[in-house]
Amino acid sequence: MIFEIVLVLNTIWFLMGFNVFSLRNHIFAKLLVPREQRDTPVFAILAESGKFLGGFNLSLAFLNVLILISPSVFATNLQRATLLLAFAVTHGTQFIYNLPVALKNRSGEGPWRVKGVMRFIFVTDFIMMLLNLMAALWFYQ
Repeated sequence: MIFEIVLVLNTIWFLMGFNVFSLRNHIFAKLLVPREQRDTPVFAILAESGKFLGGFNLSLAFLNVLILISPSVFATNLQRATLLLAFAVTHGTQFIYNLPVALKNRSGEGPWRVKGVMRFIFVTDFIMMLLNLMAALWFYQ
């Protein structure tokens, strides 16, 4: 049951990422680019690059759905632990690569602000990393 719950939560989170990065890519860009710099060509490039990130999120959501439909593909505890560990790394890299930005924010620096929606993303990726890691350890025993 824990395996399925974590996969459902992964699916929801990755679909939310697909929505923000691909379907609402200009909102994604607005989260990173200050208002006074949004009329530059770089803003449009960043917005379009969000679709690339959204594609990764969609494929990860799809993988979770496929496994939910056919859990026997990862039937053993070691297989499940391995998969969940890979998802923990996926979420963890999103957190780790934003951590220096968040720390720079404390002194008023950083290329973007980790507040509001960005803070929600930052914290949720950390929680999802822990959830997947704890579930992986559960199955590894």
